[in-house]
Amino acid sequence: MKTKTLLIILLFFVQFVFAKTITIKFATLAPEGSAWLKVMKDFNKHVQQATQGEVRFKIYPGGVQGDEKDVLRKIRINQLQGAGFTGVGLGEILPEVRILDAPFLFQNDAEVDYVARKFFDKFAADFEKKGYVLLGWAEVGFVYIYTNVPVKTIDDFSGIKMWMWEGDPLAQATFKAFGINPIPLSITDVLTSLQTGLIDGVYTSPLACLALQWFTKVKYMVSVPLANSNGAVLVSKRIFKKLSVPQQKVVREKGLFYFSKLTRLSRRENKASTQRMLSKGLKKIDFSSPEIMNKIQRIGKQARRNLIGKLYSRELLNETEQALADFRRQNENGADK
Repeated sequence: MKTKTLLIILLFFVQFVFAKTITIKFATLAPEGSAWLKVMKDFNKHVQQATQGEVRFKIYPGGVQGDEKDVLRKIRINQLQGAGFTGVGLGEILPEVRILDAPFLFQNDAEVDYVARKFFDKFAADFEKKGYVLLGWAEVGFVYIYTNVPVKTIDDFSGIKMWMWEGDPLAQATFKAFGINPIPLSITDVLTSLQTGLIDGVYTSPLACLALQWFTKVKYMVSVPLANSNGAVLVSKRIFKKLSVPQQKVVREKGLFYFSKLTRLSRRENKASTQRMLSKGLKKIDFSSPEIMNKIQRIGKQARRNLIGKLYSRELLNETEQALADFRRQNENGADK
């Protein structure tokens, strides 16, 4: 009888302990072994330590939960509760956040950091209205154009069979301003399409170009970045509200710390990836002449204005451009890309 009573008490205690544990199922496209996943695991480890094991993240890496649209659908039906997103996925939730991916907007990392900090609270509040909690920016980094055909002027782009991430209105507007009719494909189709010649131009970060092996099918890299590709970590407001106030504070603070660290690591890895690809025969095309840079700035300005009312408001674009103009005046010798 005593044994049975002890067993019941023990079972009740175990159920009570496990009932207190909140598991956040989290998806990412980042593969095992990547810096992204290592930082996410560190974040998860320190969240567990700071909450005495009561909050933990179960991480699904390598895109096993599908692409970003699949992940969003699963979050909405509570099969998942959080994920790391690129700008494309973020834009599915909050289109105006794509201002941070706008073409030829930023010139260096210092400008990116300034605008990201300045608008963090605004976008965090906007994401919360949509049912998500923003834990931190986790940028992909500056995106460059890679081609199989040498381009010496802006006009040369008209002959490029350029890939576009399927369903991305920002890329569509950007290439339209270039005078290019891009070929929309999913990311999983890009390598094969480069091999078959369906496309001969792509755009991505150096790290992604290396990791996805696209660099093995292209010959040239344009020296001027097309845009800075933003990213962020979100969790559903539904799961976040289940956390106690102290637990919420831990998750927010650890998120800001670890995803800022991830951005710094990504920047170093992007630079290292460029050097590695150049060492393997990739050639960089210099687009730094004043004539080309003036044309690029006009293209960027036109593309950004073409997206007013489609992704963001004129007021948000003006506010962002004005913030950058003010920052540049104060920091004429900003950090290099």
